[in-house]
Amino acid sequence: MAVSETPPASEAQSIPKPPPAWLSILRMLYRDKFALCAAIFLIVVVFCAVFGPMLLGEAATDQNLRGRNTPPFDFSQHWTMWLGGDALGRPLLARIIVAAQNTMMIAAGAVLASLIIGTTLGLVAGYTGKAASQVIMRLADVIMSFPSLLLAVIVLYMLEPAVGNLIIVLAITRIPIYLRTSRAEVLEVRERMFVQAAQVMGASTFRIVFRHILPVVAPTLITIATLDFAFVMLAESSLSFLGIGIQPPEITWGLMVSQGRSYLTSAWWLSFWPGLAIILTTLSLNLLSNWMRTALDPVQRWRLEISRKKK
Repeated sequence: MAVSETPPASEAQSIPKPPPAWLSILRMLYRDKFALCAAIFLIVVVFCAVFGPMLLGEAATDQNLRGRNTPPFDFSQHWTMWLGGDALGRPLLARIIVAAQNTMMIAAGAVLASLIIGTTLGLVAGYTGKAASQVIMRLADVIMSFPSLLLAVIVLYMLEPAVGNLIIVLAITRIPIYLRTSRAEVLEVRERMFVQAAQVMGASTFRIVFRHILPVVAPTLITIATLDFAFVMLAESSLSFLGIGIQPPEITWGLMVSQGRSYLTSAWWLSFWPGLAIILTTLSLNLLSNWMRTALDPVQRWRLEISRKKK
């Protein structure tokens, strides 16, 4: 008489279900304290960028000549003056919070545009014929032959230094990064068995590229985009510091650093606090990208899972 190997219904119901993928990622993030602090800080920065101008827009532009170059940590003043005042008596804390919007908008817009365009061109170059690949790669070589900051300086010198122009210029200079990375990944992934199986089943090129190959390539590109976000933000700050970025009355962290360089010996806080905001945001992005590189890679994720089991 054959013995059934099917477990009883009571035992089958007692088997715990695995947690959702997003919950596992949140748990891994919670265990990495540096990445958790970086994520919390970036959430605060995004909150300031979204709601800061609505809440503190007027306070950031109100001038008080009696409070010119007010030193920081004077808690007898209004809380927006706790980091000091600038040369026109405007509160630095309010201006830093409001300036986060333009800084994040430029960096996010440039990274998103370069990510979409570069990844699309890289997928085409890696999966299609040799002729299209050669044309696309030569285009990337032409863009990379110019130093990114030099190209931005030349273009912005001829165009108006507006937010849209900054996004376009910085996005163009970063396209080859995603193009080359995605092409290299596609050249390796397209030889795997699941792609060949999809070809045998008669799947279209569009479906193979965007349904089967892109999800495998995406974690690497997301990690690069996180790192590139910090680079683009520093590039925007450099352009504003040189005087060819955002112009007053608009404001960014880089412009605030530039405006305070004339007072470094007498009012160091004018450049220190916006510079510190740039440093902390860049550091947080780097820490979070290092964590994402491990968490999003199925080959490396076991390191985080083993650390959880040991604890």
